Amino acid sequence: MVDKSRQASSSVSRFAEFDPATLYESAGKRGMVDPTIRPAWQGAKICGAALTVECPPGDNLMLHHAVAIASPGDVIVAKLGSYMLTGAWGEILTAAAQTRGVVGVVVDGAVRDIEAIAKRQFPIFSRGLAIGACTKERFGSLNQPLIFGGVEVHPRDIIVGDSDGLVVIKQKDADEVYEQSVRRRDRELEIIAQLAHGVTTLKILALPDFKMPQTEHAK
Repeated sequence: MVDKSRQASSSVSRFAEFDPATLYESAGKRGMVDPTIRPAWQGAKICGAALTVECPPGDNLMLHHAVAIASPGDVIVAKLGSYMLTGAWGEILTAAAQTRGVVGVVVDGAVRDIEAIAKRQFPIFSRGLAIGACTKERFGSLNQPLIFGGVEVHPRDIIVGDSDGLVVIKQKDADEVYEQSVRRRDRELEIIAQLAHGVTTLKILALPDFKMPQTEHAK
């Protein structure tokens, strides 16, 4: 019997071999998340399937609900009402998420406890840091489409990120984007090989010629 959950995980993890820029280009220059949402600690990389959650400003109750229903391989994609004075995610939620097999969190807002999270090597991306405490009282939404960093994200879309930023790959486009990414990577390897032999990027990429204007002296 085929393990569908393992198949799905493998289908997502194949994207980890590409950088976000390659995936963005291969997706037709779509899916780039606002570049101000950055890795919260140096070296963080992320690749997984989106579990979306939206919280009211200053309240992280729904993040606790998201972790409780998470599956291995999930990336929690959290929209926090553009509120930056509370750290909506910290070490406790990280420990809980790792137990559930969550592979990372991306937050349109602030987080805290970053030194402890970095020691755990748990990938997290955010707009910034804040030590303020959240309430845990108000409901929001869970596993519904949302706009995250200017990009529409649906549950199970693929999230990939590294030091360059984050990209969202639509689940329905996954196979096509993967194939385009393989072709793009192969082409880049060909270009690098030609550069090693002294061929210029002008020739390889067939870029327009530039004619230097003549000076008065040359005339």
